[in-house]
Amino acid sequence: MKEIAPKDSICFQHSLKVEKNHIDTLNHVNNVVYLQWVNDISEKHWSLLSNDRINSKYFWVCIRHEIDYLNQAFLDDAVDVYTWIGESKGVKSIRNVHIYKNETLLVKVQSTWCLIDAKTLRPTRINKDILDLIG
Repeated sequence: MKEIAPKDSICFQHSLKVEKNHIDTLNHVNNVVYLQWVNDISEKHWSLLSNDRINSKYFWVCIRHEIDYLNQAFLDDAVDVYTWIGESKGVKSIRNVHIYKNETLLVKVQSTWCLIDAKTLRPTRINKDILDLIG
């Protein structure tokens, strides 16, 4: 059974198929590809949550990825990528990503993102306008 987001979290999901350009010399999905998928789903999720007003005031930068590579995916495998937002306080927010092949957890990621003020280009506190978006 898939271990996804906690019950009080809003989870976003994206499905994809492993393509030839995802495969490395060991004939499985390259670690860097998993990281790209983490970035891609993070951006897609944020674009659904956010709006033009917020995007004109802020942007996020990733300051840390903690990745557990648990299993492998191969050419033509169907993969499901799930993300949800964890603790958000101060200037930092935790984003979780799990990547599955069927019921098998392939990769588990916890990323720390820092909110940046678009005008000053400095870290800025996550205020109510952002907290209301991310739940």
